[in-house]
Amino acid sequence: VQEAQGSKAPVANLADRVSLYFVPVVMALAVVAGGAWFLSGAGAAFSLRIFVAVLVIACPCAMGLATPTSIMAGTGRGAQLGVLIRSGAALEAAARISTLVMDKTGTLTLGTPALTGIHLVDGASFSEKQVLVLAASVESVSEHPLASAVVQAAKVRGVTLGEVQEFESVPGLGVKAVVLEAGQERKVTVGRVSFVEQELGGAGQSLAESAQSVADQGETPLAVAVDGRTEAVLAVADQVRPEAGEVVARLKAMGITPVMLTGDTQATARAVASALNISRVTAEVLPQDKADVVAALAKDSQGVGMVGDGVNDGPALARADVGLAMGGGAHVAVEAGDMTLMRSDLRGVLTALQLSRAVLRNIKQNLFWAFGYNVLGIPIAAGVLAVFGGPTLSPMIAGAAMALSSVSVVSNALRLKRFTPTWTRAKQEAQPEAVRSSS
Repeated sequence: VQEAQGSKAPVANLADRVSLYFVPVVMALAVVAGGAWFLSGAGAAFSLRIFVAVLVIACPCAMGLATPTSIMAGTGRGAQLGVLIRSGAALEAAARISTLVMDKTGTLTLGTPALTGIHLVDGASFSEKQVLVLAASVESVSEHPLASAVVQAAKVRGVTLGEVQEFESVPGLGVKAVVLEAGQERKVTVGRVSFVEQELGGAGQSLAESAQSVADQGETPLAVAVDGRTEAVLAVADQVRPEAGEVVARLKAMGITPVMLTGDTQATARAVASALNISRVTAEVLPQDKADVVAALAKDSQGVGMVGDGVNDGPALARADVGLAMGGGAHVAVEAGDMTLMRSDLRGVLTALQLSRAVLRNIKQNLFWAFGYNVLGIPIAAGVLAVFGGPTLSPMIAGAAMALSSVSVVSNALRLKRFTPTWTRAKQEAQPEAVRSSS
């Protein structure tokens, strides 16, 4: 948080460029104003007073404070709301995104998949229990989230796993190994249907039909082959986060297009996307290709954000204009993200994006006031009103005005300390209504 508070947003570059020329320009204006009044016969004392008033009232302090004060207040408020922001640049980029890519597993879903069924194919040589033993034995060595579902199901059923040899993992596709079970060696392959078909050189119609049936229900099908023959399809389901639908709806209301990115099959992805009302879906994406998908989306939109939690999401999070990592996810994802959501609540995405917009809006307000103050104040201090019979500005009043301009900028930035995301306000408003209804 301290690093972010000390960072600079790109929008501050304009203020820096203006400040670079501000002092010499003001010095020149003060000399011109004082000299003009002296040459007009106003006297040395009056001319000196004008000269000092211009120097005093024209201070770049307000412009220098406009950006850092807003960033400090915004990042501090973000930390209170469970959003850690790495830099001011991330805040500005998040305020401008128009497309938000969300990983399915662990982001839109709870990330706790469970085995819901074992569907034997026609002509299977093994029972459901035997298939589970062999598949769980191989998956016990894998680190994939779906693997834990198969292993956990085996533990619940109290089966004994076999010894695993020659284990091989193909990222995003599946695993294969030799399992020593009941004194026999079995060559077992578990993974995508396409992966198993490729390993076997083809598969029967029964496997495709079983996999399609599982996918149509929004579950992930895992094909199991033993000794070169397809045996079953494992159905693995991951529950959609209860707040995911609300998040998608509010993103659309903010003018942001949600996109679901997943390595699951098209049918599974479409079923989940339909339940969440997400129209843009990119499925069957290999881990190494996720960053390329994000890069392609970046070319066609104003800005792209990415939300993820897994090791496979790291490159995509780094490639996006803004990467938002779920705090409970993999360390790689957290390190690659520009923002980290500390709570396991997808509505933290709304908090991050709405806070970013509020900070950018606050910076623009500060810069407008700082520039406007100098544009109006310098001519008045130079005696423009006195030319038309009006009053002049004493150096003491000019100094007070300069201090007031800085105080106003800081005060405006501190309003961010009271920032509350819209979903929180809606929740707070709904609670009294629920109490009244119950009474």
